[in-house]
Amino acid sequence: MAEIINMPHLSDTMTEGVVSTWHKKVGDTVKSGEILADIETDKATMEFESFYDGVLLHIAVPQGKAAPVDALLAIIGKKGEDISGILKQAGTAKPAEKTPEVAAPAPAAPKPEPVATQPAPPVVAATSAPKAAAPFAMMRSTDAVVAAGTNGRVKASPLARRMADERGIDIARVRGTGDDGRVVKHDIENYRGGGLAPAAAQVEGFSEVAVSQMRKTIARRLAESKFSAPHFYLTIAVDMTAAMGVREAINKAVAPDKISFNDLVIKAASMALKQHPKVNSSWLGDRIRYNEHVHIGVAVAVEEGLLVPVVRFADTKPLRGIGAEVREFAKRAKEKKLQPQDWEGNTFTISNLGMFGIDEFTAIINPPDACILAVGAIADVPVVKNGAVVPGHVMKLTLSCDHRVVDGATGAAFLQTVKAMLEEPVLMLGAASI
Repeated sequence: MAEIINMPHLSDTMTEGVVSTWHKKVGDTVKSGEILADIETDKATMEFESFYDGVLLHIAVPQGKAAPVDALLAIIGKKGEDISGILKQAGTAKPAEKTPEVAAPAPAAPKPEPVATQPAPPVVAATSAPKAAAPFAMMRSTDAVVAAGTNGRVKASPLARRMADERGIDIARVRGTGDDGRVVKHDIENYRGGGLAPAAAQVEGFSEVAVSQMRKTIARRLAESKFSAPHFYLTIAVDMTAAMGVREAINKAVAPDKISFNDLVIKAASMALKQHPKVNSSWLGDRIRYNEHVHIGVAVAVEEGLLVPVVRFADTKPLRGIGAEVREFAKRAKEKKLQPQDWEGNTFTISNLGMFGIDEFTAIINPPDACILAVGAIADVPVVKNGAVVPGHVMKLTLSCDHRVVDGATGAAFLQTVKAMLEEPVLMLGAASI
């Protein structure tokens, strides 16, 4: 008995659909669950599946053409079955291939008109015994469903069947909540036992917390910086082999007052700022302030965000003094004991994520500074020295600059000076500097 397939109504605003691709041609055998065509709606292109077994006897809407919702789309039946009565009732011309012996595309048919009869019950040949009513086809999507099958087949959408197979659930044990007891997606998602392997509950959730004053301040200041200051970025690679040797020697000599690589970077940057005062500056709208003193802000991560305590006159302090001060700031920051004067007055900022394994990053300028230096991890990489490839220890430094104040050449010259001091620590270290 031939079965009519109409253009489905796939969205609330859909009035017609376009057949973007036919996956079957006239004369092809079609099995229930196989994809017949891709239908383009006003919202998406979706796969259209057949719920009938048989032969594709007629294609009413050629590929690339549109048809109204509920218009004749195709006919599936037995090979050689007379479908002239169905075509006459649907108001379309008789197909070129009465008996589809050869699997070839059907000739383009005129644009069909909507079927005059009700779309839900299938239209059958007059000489055939009626079958139980069933939807014509289904759409493979979250909301589409399949009608009841015959021979005791469980009513379920293909998506629900697929999910059940993936989760090892016996779909026959699942109670359906769809039309006529049909098993749909949320029935599988909410199934809690009795199957082969009940799936764990998957529940969407979230939590919300009030924004702390610290986070509000961070958000406001960094947003103002990012959206008002035209940032540009310069990155340079530094060979830290000599710095590693110096740090090891100093820590052996002055234990227990250890110094860190970050202390070396602070010292090198503070001394380089004295040579490049344009980097040690601030944008004040109608004027630029060039600071003669060097106050280095050191970014410290705390539970609620980021604090930037300031090492004042860093260029004049020895490495051990810088290290002790930074450690004390970090301790007080985590204990929430920093005072406003501890994080005010910076002229330049350093942010170091090297201890977290970050090779390279860019930082947002900390107002009112014109620049911020981002410090990455020291990586063991091959380097070329004296024409030979040897093991090296390279650290990436990235300078974020406010282009209103600092030009590319100025920022590059500053980075070159920092690089020279870290690669040749003797340039910045004397007895008083240790």
